[in-house]
Amino acid sequence: MENFRIYNPVELHFGAGVVKKLGSLASAYGNKALLVYGKGSVKRNGSYRETLQSLLDAGIEVVEFDGIKSNPIIEDVDAAADLGRKEGVSMIIAVGGGSVIDSAKIIALTIPVSHSGWEFLDGSEKPLKALPLIGVLTLAATGTEMNAAAVVQSDTHQKKIGYVHKLMYPRHSFLDPTYTCSVPENYTAYGIADLIAHALEAWFGEGEASLSDRFIIAIIKEALKYGPALMKDLENYALRARIMYAATCALNGMTVPGKKSQDWGVHNIGHTLGVKWDLAHGATLSIVYPAWLKLQQDRIQDRITELGSALFGCESVEDTIYKFEYFFKLIGCPITLSQAGIQCSKADKDDLHRIMQLNQVDGIHHKLNEEDYRFLIDHMA
Repeated sequence: MENFRIYNPVELHFGAGVVKKLGSLASAYGNKALLVYGKGSVKRNGSYRETLQSLLDAGIEVVEFDGIKSNPIIEDVDAAADLGRKEGVSMIIAVGGGSVIDSAKIIALTIPVSHSGWEFLDGSEKPLKALPLIGVLTLAATGTEMNAAAVVQSDTHQKKIGYVHKLMYPRHSFLDPTYTCSVPENYTAYGIADLIAHALEAWFGEGEASLSDRFIIAIIKEALKYGPALMKDLENYALRARIMYAATCALNGMTVPGKKSQDWGVHNIGHTLGVKWDLAHGATLSIVYPAWLKLQQDRIQDRITELGSALFGCESVEDTIYKFEYFFKLIGCPITLSQAGIQCSKADKDDLHRIMQLNQVDGIHHKLNEEDYRFLIDHMA
């Protein structure tokens, strides 16, 4: 078991009606906020209205930036940062799912400087300060609400980069499961796939830590038990709450103590699918994971079998992979590109291979080579 340090400064507020507290807490950071959100769902589920009202009741002036995409792009981040800079905002309020909160994290770093946020992601600049960020989560999936990570895409560079910095921890995150009750069936399923993928990245990380492994198994079991039930009853608050909390725990740092690292190979591959086809992030993960497990089945047979035994009572790698494929299909996620409506030609495969090379797709612990790229592409198609 490796030495470890646990640090997570996010104050999490969970449950129905918690956003009513937001304005009074936000007033500690100033009197002018940049309110960032996506393309309209927040105005249907009540989160926008209730967040805005709470801010106005606290006497906080609000400047709005909307239109953040589900695969967030650096152009929107830079535009929002420019607006926030011109308006002299003192904080960022992000209302939405992972794409919105991820974007807001980079916006918070970029407002204090004059260059593009991309220069933080590509490593050419280092952040020295950030505006305070408060998140209001409307989609259970990425876990961004309780970590210091963000993923943003550049269409110009054909790259999607994950970035981690302690300045990007939200000061507060508000999680009202009510806001997720209107999330459509497909994105509900993609969120479940995303939280499972985060847990699996920790399971296949480097190092042995039995208690962390038990946390991982418990989180995945929560998704396996309540995910299918939720898909049949999308407005069930209790089920939404269970999945929302599981998604937060899957990436808030509690699955890795005692390990050297997680392994982000599957996420890195998924990002390339998002770059090429603009697929929803969770859908890319349900496509990649079965292919990745097949690639690794002879390399880490014992680790995969241990996982299958703990989750499904399986006794073989093949059965474990089948069970994951069955579950993803059960909740409505694609496990191949063709199931996602993409007919992958030889030219498409070659272009995807090029994008994987351009993004230097690899795992942290389980390394990938050119032959692995071809295997994965063929098995994802």
